Amino acid sequence: MTIISPDRTGLVESIARAVADHGGNWLESRMCRLGGEFAGILRVEISAEKKNALLAALQTLQQNGLQIVVRADQPVAAAAPGKQTKLEIVGSDRPGIVREITSVLARAQVNVEEFFSEVVSAPMSGEMLFKAGARLQLPADCDLAALKKALEKIAADLFVDVSLAEVN
Repeated sequence: MTIISPDRTGLVESIARAVADHGGNWLESRMCRLGGEFAGILRVEISAEKKNALLAALQTLQQNGLQIVVRADQPVAAAAPGKQTKLEIVGSDRPGIVREITSVLARAQVNVEEFFSEVVSAPMSGEMLFKAGARLQLPADCDLAALKKALEKIAADLFVDVSLAEVN
């Protein structure tokens, strides 16, 4: 399920309580607060006979401004063979950094499995720095050296540092 709501204390607890009260098991989640909004994606496991009761309980939570979208799990295809890599980006903030970097990744058929970014004040200069990180799945036939070269070219144009390292 996905959730979006103005951030407030007790939001996650209200969802966790609904899941637990209906015999559900919280399997995994990723949640965060951005710009005063709270967003998350989570997977829960629940027996078929309790599913409708949980859905009704979640529906009542929506009366408090919480938006919830529930989808049944779909069978997951086996991960394609390839390399897991970690990408890190740091540099002066400017529009277009994410677009340019992800363009290079898409052309190389690289799957972005996880991505985070933030703009922070640099410790000494106070300049606004863009920082990002990603977990990537490279296709088995990906030329890592060519990908690094393409990312380094874009990084030079954007005045950012990019590092790409294999995950063991």
